Amino acid sequence: MLLLDITVVNVALPYIERDLGSSFEDLQWVIDAYSLTLAAFLLTAGSVADRIGRRAVFLAGLAVFTVASALCGLAGSPLVLNLARGVQGIGGALMFATSLALLASAYQGRERGTAIGIWGATIGGAVAVGPLIGGVLTEWIGWEAIFYVNLPIGIYAIALTLQRVDESRDPQAGGADWIGTVTFSAALFLLVFGLIRGNAEDWGGPIVACLAGAAALLIVFVIAERRVAHPMLDLQLFRKPSFSGASIAAFVLSASMFAMFLYLTLWVQNILGYSALQAGLRFLPITMVSFAIAPVSGKLSERYGVRWFLTCGLALVGIGLLLMRGVEPGDDWTALLAGFLIAGGGIGMTNPALATAAIGVVEPRRSGMASGINSTFRQVGVATGIAAWGALFQHQVTQKFVAEAGATANRLGDHVADFVSFGGAQQTGDQRVIRLAEAAFDSGLNEILLIAAVVALTGAVLTGLLVRPADFVTSQVPAAAPAEA
Repeated sequence: MLLLDITVVNVALPYIERDLGSSFEDLQWVIDAYSLTLAAFLLTAGSVADRIGRRAVFLAGLAVFTVASALCGLAGSPLVLNLARGVQGIGGALMFATSLALLASAYQGRERGTAIGIWGATIGGAVAVGPLIGGVLTEWIGWEAIFYVNLPIGIYAIALTLQRVDESRDPQAGGADWIGTVTFSAALFLLVFGLIRGNAEDWGGPIVACLAGAAALLIVFVIAERRVAHPMLDLQLFRKPSFSGASIAAFVLSASMFAMFLYLTLWVQNILGYSALQAGLRFLPITMVSFAIAPVSGKLSERYGVRWFLTCGLALVGIGLLLMRGVEPGDDWTALLAGFLIAGGGIGMTNPALATAAIGVVEPRRSGMASGINSTFRQVGVATGIAAWGALFQHQVTQKFVAEAGATANRLGDHVADFVSFGGAQQTGDQRVIRLAEAAFDSGLNEILLIAAVVALTGAVLTGLLVRPADFVTSQVPAAAPAEA
């Protein structure tokens, strides 16, 4: 449920746009509202669960997530949908923060490793087939179905949890860090809001104030985390370079590759004209290669060390993004295929090694927080990546189309990026306008693909420099492995 609600949404976005009359910014928030609240509440949810009971918090998460899914399906406007997506993220945080701990308390020894392996394989499979499932549900039933499908699953999961799952808690757990939660979530919101609204506001005073406020709140957050008794993010973990390297890798992988799926989806569906199901099928190469390589790379990384798998994996992601770059009007989706295959291999190499690195450099008693921090960095990467690439993309598309289309662009006012991105030119039937719109979209896509590639390659270098074998203190089951998106 958690991972599907990230991957299946991408192929439904053009349908949501047409049905609800969404703007480009609205579509960014469909993803970011979920990722932001999931990132903001994940660590606090784990602390609360340790104190009051993991089963109780898990059940609450299931209930919130299921109800929010129904609200998403019933949404009649972009605002209602995005608010419901934010609530979904809160429920997702409650579930994600407790599911692994409940498994760990229910199984011991070899059975625990098997249970966690099945758990990881299930979510890895969800990531792999997500675009296809999203395409089937969207095209055959409607975009609402990608949310309604959670209702029977959520109800069944609640009943099963009440029957089969025992309560567990940590009697020595500290209290929740609400100061950290408030400052962290507010800083993330202001940062993402500023990036998404920047072009519309010409990067004027209000946007500068948002970005400055985000920076100030992050400083307050760091100061608070150094002083509170039970911080949601233990800054001492970052004293080990390898933990910092793993956190950078988690952020970079999500910001460079996973955040790019929104813009690749718009190109495949709105510019090339493929349906949701056809688009889902065309994204299978990247997800299936990742799914196939991950188990092999996981075993090899335990034998040879995670450093080179992280470095090489991120490097392959960067190379894959460079190979995707260069699309031109008239190209078909196969122009992306080589990049999909290489980037998929990079994702498959990076994820298992990233999971091992996140918890392998800390004492076993701190592995829960270490895993949670790594997952938080992943979600922050998705949210900020989508917002940052969107700002650059909109600017480039608008500049290119205005420069070439003249009077046609002037009539659109501030909606040039929406017109180009949502296939408005194709609906005019004017071949000249269609050609110019495709060229503008391709120009914007190529620019953000290049910058994302630079981010991935920079992350590969930093990871190679920071992750050191000497920092690893224990060999554990890679608890963070499923957090792939």
